[in-house]
Amino acid sequence: MTEKKVYLLLTDTGTFFTKLIKLYTKKPYNHASISFDSELSEVYSFGRKKVRNPFIGGFVKEDVKQGLFKQADCAVYSLTVTEVQLDNIKRYIKKMEEQKEYYRYNFLGLFGFIVNKPIKREKALFCSQFVASVLKECNIIDFEKPLSLITPNDLQEVSELKLVYEGKLKAYPNKGESNELCVPIPYIPIEL
Repeated sequence: MTEKKVYLLLTDTGTFFTKLIKLYTKKPYNHASISFDSELSEVYSFGRKKVRNPFIGGFVKEDVKQGLFKQADCAVYSLTVTEVQLDNIKRYIKKMEEQKEYYRYNFLGLFGFIVNKPIKREKALFCSQFVASVLKECNIIDFEKPLSLITPNDLQEVSELKLVYEGKLKAYPNKGESNELCVPIPYIPIEL
């Protein structure tokens, strides 16, 4: 059975909303996304549908080279999966993408997180809850706590993840590009 990889992208975009979250969590990253490729060309999450309005959110395909991500700090992790698991992830996300107009951002879930009470709402997720649900529903990782209490930091602590890169997202060394001009300081390449 052929092994494949998916990538988890954890970011801090530095927006007012993310600064509020960071004040509470005291953790470096406050947004989680999942990607099918190391180049981060296909990145999915739950977040803003409009850059200027944090209150209109839902399922999104993110462009990590634009908008709020331009100045973001990040950590990129790889996760080894089987070909069957990768196919399951792609089907799960494709189904969500096809029905994206029915999905909402789970703002109430964030309040549940603050009071440590899971608030599960149908077709409403926040970013790390989405990533955790993909991994759980596709039989890759079984989380010990409710998915509506999973944070980006919880994802970061999953033992199966391997750190690939940490630094400025704009300096992330994409495959096929020259890394000489975009090496951040500090640069921590672990795997490409």
